Amino acid sequence: MAYENGGGAFFIPYLFAMITAGIPFMILEFSMGQKYRGSAPVTLARINPKFEWLGWFQVGVAATIAVYYVAVIGWAMTYAAIAGGVKSGIERAAKIMMPILFIMVLLLIGRTIFLPGALDGVNYMFEPDFSKIWDVKVWAAAYGQIFFTLSIGFAIMLVYSIYLPEKSDITNNAFMTVLINFGFSILAGIMIFSVLGYMAQEQGKPLTEVVSAGVGLAFVTLPAAINLLPAPYILGPLFFFALVIAGLSSHISIMEAVTSAVIDKLKWRRNKAATIICGTGFIISMAFATNGGLLLLDLVDHFANNVGIIVGCLVEIILMAWLLKIADVREYVNQISDFTIGTWFDVCLRFITPLILIVIVATKFKALLTEGYGGYAHSDIMILGWGLMGLLVVIGIVLNLTSKKEA
Repeated sequence: MAYENGGGAFFIPYLFAMITAGIPFMILEFSMGQKYRGSAPVTLARINPKFEWLGWFQVGVAATIAVYYVAVIGWAMTYAAIAGGVKSGIERAAKIMMPILFIMVLLLIGRTIFLPGALDGVNYMFEPDFSKIWDVKVWAAAYGQIFFTLSIGFAIMLVYSIYLPEKSDITNNAFMTVLINFGFSILAGIMIFSVLGYMAQEQGKPLTEVVSAGVGLAFVTLPAAINLLPAPYILGPLFFFALVIAGLSSHISIMEAVTSAVIDKLKWRRNKAATIICGTGFIISMAFATNGGLLLLDLVDHFANNVGIIVGCLVEIILMAWLLKIADVREYVNQISDFTIGTWFDVCLRFITPLILIVIVATKFKALLTEGYGGYAHSDIMILGWGLMGLLVVIGIVLNLTSKKEA
């Protein structure tokens, strides 16, 4: 994200998004999940039965991300973790995966930071290009990155906060989660930009011309970069092992949001739900392993992250901050937390974040409708992009209506 959006300039909206949206939103979702004890549809339905559709929309976005996120590899490991539940499956997997990932990144930083030109790459990462500060696309990327990396706004944190004790320090947990995520993102960025700086010096090119951004950064250009390093037969496998660990741990958390919603709705046993959901996901994800899979992944990923997650977050904030009393949420959080939050929490969720998200959504919709995306055919964008998002909304509304009939 920083590479595509002006290097250090990206950190200004990123930090602003973290403070005004990431931390308040994390506190909000921690408190909602901890208080109402259910998956996203159940939690929102308990707040107001009319809100259940949003929970299903968020679950649908999570399921969409899960299908392409893992592609084909990793479904077996995901099933093993999901079938075991949060305590015996997911928690155990995370205890193994996350320390390994952290160690891998530190090892790579320790080697790459001393390469010729590495510091030039790190300098580019932190030196802002102020010409891009007022670009709405940069702000959209920053908020999207905050929401995605913190797993807020698409059902995940609502599910995980179920497992918080009744007397949890929600404020401290939210701050620590956001800050640790930020710190790890900085470490990963230093690793990437160190390699890019080295490549730029070796090739005699500006850093911005060395590689392509996006998916290609990891799967096409970084292998070439690693081959330029000393002992690539060691550093290469280490890097991609770390990448696999990161992907699997994220995928497991996404699938837990989907599985919990299905279990709550259909009353299935966990093993049955995990088998059917992961089996279905495995079959669907084969589409991303075809010759056109990378293009399909790019289009679906763009709509899931830039439309699905951001719109889901905007609607959730409006429902919680305007249709309900956000002050009641703050009071509840302060009662069970060691340190309290003030009215800045209300201001961020009632005014600052919604206004910025409205501008981002309006700009994004206008650009997609008038300019399209990535040179894809209009029919592809309508079917795989808008069609998918519309389908998720319809499914959410239908499931919401069936719940009212069952009640």
